Amino acid sequence: MKKPILVRVTLEGMDAASLVGTYDQHLRMLEKAFGVKIGGRGESLIIEGDGPAVKRAEKAIMDIAALSKEGFLLTSEDMAYAIRAVKYETASYLEQGYQQDAIPIYGKKKFITPKSPAQQAYIEMIRRHDLVVGIGPAGTGKSYLAMAMAVSALVNREVQKIILARPAVEAGEKLGFLPGDMIEKVNPYLRPLYDALYDMMEMEKANRLLERGDIEIAPLAFMRGRTLNDSFIVLDEAQNTTSEQMKMFLTRLGFNSKAVITGDITQIDLPVGRASGLIEIQDILKNISGIKFVYFSEKDVVRHSLVQEIIQAYGRASKKKDR
Repeated sequence: MKKPILVRVTLEGMDAASLVGTYDQHLRMLEKAFGVKIGGRGESLIIEGDGPAVKRAEKAIMDIAALSKEGFLLTSEDMAYAIRAVKYETASYLEQGYQQDAIPIYGKKKFITPKSPAQQAYIEMIRRHDLVVGIGPAGTGKSYLAMAMAVSALVNREVQKIILARPAVEAGEKLGFLPGDMIEKVNPYLRPLYDALYDMMEMEKANRLLERGDIEIAPLAFMRGRTLNDSFIVLDEAQNTTSEQMKMFLTRLGFNSKAVITGDITQIDLPVGRASGLIEIQDILKNISGIKFVYFSEKDVVRHSLVQEIIQAYGRASKKKDR
């Protein structure tokens, strides 16, 4: 039996609490991924285990630690990506220069950073174009990064207003059976947008902006008849728009405005026989130079590691069904 080796990693000059995670969650992720044991000693981490495994765990820590030194608040998603980069021998955050494309939001999180080539391309397209469409499975950061770009544009006074919209589709439930008036009935469909906003900004500041109307979260139907100038508009869950709704939304864009459309064409909740507006625009708008499409895959998933495996499993099942 090989004798385990010990490697010391110093935490000097970085946010140690952010690096190790709440209740040492990030260290536990490293231990599980590489089969090592990690403990703290003063301002250092001690990694114990088989030689190659220790080296890989050390590389993941050094990659993530470098981000910490740059002032980024580290999350479990960051650690998961650092682990994945080492395990699959792909370029790390720093080697790919993702930190250079960080989105400054000056809120609870100083910066939000892309974690994959697709996310990096997505941010670049949003910066350069007035209309961008992000298509891919759940958990790939489509909506979150779009909202981060919107928040950044607002705090930097590039726009006067953020508008976040979603279609309120009856996905298995009937609106009529929900309590309250129409606004209260559709609010559950908009909740994910509030959650993402509160994750980026202090709740008090976000609520103040919502009350003033600087940030508006509304069902897609409320966009009809409006011209949206000086705004950053995000249409989320766009796979559940009808052809008519999508055309209506696209023609709302006003001067000095930017729009991002996001959706997952594998999770459509429209009634049978109704075409998805998101699927249609891939063909209708493909030759317009000012509109860019960015596609995500399960490799870009930033949620729990099981989500990536679940998406892959459903993909295999879908291929079997087609055959």
